[in-house]
Amino acid sequence: MNIDNCFYIGYITKTRGLKGEVQLFFEFDDYEELELDMVFLEFNGKVVPYFVSSFKLQSNNTGYFYFEDIDHIDKTAKLLKRKVYLPLEKMPEREEGEFYYTDFKGYVVRDSKAGELGEISEVLEYPQQYIAVVPYQHREIMFPLNDDIIDSFDEENATLDVTLPEGLLDIYTTNE
Repeated sequence: MNIDNCFYIGYITKTRGLKGEVQLFFEFDDYEELELDMVFLEFNGKVVPYFVSSFKLQSNNTGYFYFEDIDHIDKTAKLLKRKVYLPLEKMPEREEGEFYYTDFKGYVVRDSKAGELGEISEVLEYPQQYIAVVPYQHREIMFPLNDDIIDSFDEENATLDVTLPEGLLDIYTTNE
């Protein structure tokens, strides 16, 4: 399995108890709808399958998981802070009109003051925030994707209109 054929759902935060149980923090909004019989953990840009022997979801975007062959706390050390993925075919069906920040990858960004900035090459998922990465004037600029910055978007033409915070572009374009 290749990481490009997967979607990100969260990361392993900590161990629980001595019998190999780990806590997974979900950054995927509809985590209750996920099929969690097997997950992939990222190791150096590659994904490795882990079969789930049991799990219990919590209401605070977390779940407690036991993986096959991980039966002691010592075996969980290599799992901590690892990103967790599922294959794309396990992504829940979207309802009509549903749109996620990650869908902005490939959109052309236009700032209200600076004009066209370029195409979003990547949308990074961080806890509580999504970040757009755009090649601009031979550098990469990054800005948060949120309602305060996004003015509008056009799905048909793949354009995103934003008003970036004052001075943000200067940080990336000013030579030292």
